[in-house]
Amino acid sequence: MAVFACAGCGAELTAPVSRVALPVQAHQSYGDRFLPPLMEPGTYAVDPEPYGPPWRYGDETGADEPAAPGVYAPVGAVSFGPAGHILLAPGNTRGTVVIPERCDGCCGSDGGLGPNLACAACGLPVATRIDDCYLWQAVWLAPDAVLRLPVDGPPLPATGWEWAGIPPIDPTGYWSPRWAAAVGIALAHVLAASAGARVAVPRGLLATAFGPTLDALLPPGPPVRTLALAGPGLPAPGADLVLVPRHPVTGEVWRPDGPAAAVPLDAEVWAHLAFPDGGARIPATGGLPAGVQRDDPLPPSPPAGFRPDRALFVHTLARLPAVREPWLRSVYDKARGRY
Repeated sequence: MAVFACAGCGAELTAPVSRVALPVQAHQSYGDRFLPPLMEPGTYAVDPEPYGPPWRYGDETGADEPAAPGVYAPVGAVSFGPAGHILLAPGNTRGTVVIPERCDGCCGSDGGLGPNLACAACGLPVATRIDDCYLWQAVWLAPDAVLRLPVDGPPLPATGWEWAGIPPIDPTGYWSPRWAAAVGIALAHVLAASAGARVAVPRGLLATAFGPTLDALLPPGPPVRTLALAGPGLPAPGADLVLVPRHPVTGEVWRPDGPAAAVPLDAEVWAHLAFPDGGARIPATGGLPAGVQRDDPLPPSPPAGFRPDRALFVHTLARLPAVREPWLRSVYDKARGRY
């Protein structure tokens, strides 16, 4: 475990926290409603990509010139801020004060003006609080303004591959934004691994999530490659492309046996796709008496079809080297408009 302290005066700025993998929805914008905190209490994650201002915009580069290292296709805007920002839940911050003139946004702060939290002890800007109406609530500690201090405490369990799945429909009756983020990112990897060949997707929820976009962006004709789930507790699928879980604590990607191309997917989304009844992976005790059946209500039906997060799909595709291939660059250009 660790606490983070001000690099200027050494004052502690957080409660003790344990590191987990960066959530797939870390940079997601979703609708116009208030979203909950992005991180669980007592946890933090580190973003390997640059974050925050200064920004470089597409009109500052040539039509085919990448905007920054690690970006292989033109983008609308790319951050030239520091990499390694520390992400945590707002409730885990300590000893900070708001910088009012840096709190932009419509219903809260969206972080567009840079750090808006300062160390209460010395006034050094140390973090950005995000709480606008279309963003996940979070605090991003600036990596050059804080120090990581190890502390005693039990770390989160990082072994094993057992966790509960998250359903695709949230309690409001709409599609889960986390599902939209996870599928949008995974779709970019599936397309790159397809090498431009049409992909067959098994019927069911997997087809609902992945099928329409693959059908729209890959050439018509009979399928040449197949997509399936692979991972702990599942038999070998014998597919060309397999969706595998990414460990929610360590970030490790499960490695399948055989030659299939592995595409990482958010672990809790993967778990619901692999075990939709929720009972195949989590040990349980008790149950209903023999002959008694449940009478639960039907799950809510969303008002529209599932749509992956297009912004995260495009963001991910622009950062895959394969996007430099002409066929995938054509897909990228199409996806930037509409699919």
